[in-house]
Amino acid sequence: LDVKVGEGAFMKTLEEAEELARAMVNIGNRVGRKTMAILSDMSQPLGYAVGNALEVKEAIDLLKGEGPEDLKEICLALGSQMVVLSGKAQSLKEARTMLEEALTTRKALELFKTFVASQGGNPSIVEDPSLLPQATYKVDIPALESGYVEKIIANEIGVAAMLLGAGRATKDSEIDLSVGIVLRKKIGDYVGKGEPLATIHSNRANIEEIKKKIYSNIILSNEKVEAPQLIKGIITE
Repeated sequence: LDVKVGEGAFMKTLEEAEELARAMVNIGNRVGRKTMAILSDMSQPLGYAVGNALEVKEAIDLLKGEGPEDLKEICLALGSQMVVLSGKAQSLKEARTMLEEALTTRKALELFKTFVASQGGNPSIVEDPSLLPQATYKVDIPALESGYVEKIIANEIGVAAMLLGAGRATKDSEIDLSVGIVLRKKIGDYVGKGEPLATIHSNRANIEEIKKKIYSNIILSNEKVEAPQLIKGIITE
């Protein structure tokens, strides 16, 4: 169980997240299911990609040992707990070593190919992510000034991706698997004027509304900013 901590309609304050997580862990444990929760930061998107094919590519990159560090850390943290709960390891350290070996030996990548094939997908995509749906336009969004990234409003970046077609505005909306946003900077990173803040993947030429939303929801500061702590807490009982 991963409970997000951050801003926005679907996020929780740390206190709310702790209360919710303890209640859910308690329910699971009381019915005989080994249950735990990790409280994770969601003040900014996890990883860099926001959008269907873009996030799949990022996940494949991670399985190849090339993915974003924050995404890798949350996967290892959750995965280690799951390995211990399943009885496959006696300690979190042992479990994490097992997971890291699965990444470095490409065992996890090969297993993902099996998952894809068993669901009727094309496993060749795992070795060649360019086979995933591709957007027509890829537009870099340059910083209008220099500074440190102070704030990224996660759910508003998600809304921007939805407006491109990456999510549903209504239940009848059709999802465009190829579109989305790839962040080029995260909280705490320095960006020079003119350097890309993000890249928009779109199938339409007019993306002014999306640009405005990105500029409005990536806030820069002249002062150095510390990156947020990724894992806020772990609840096991």
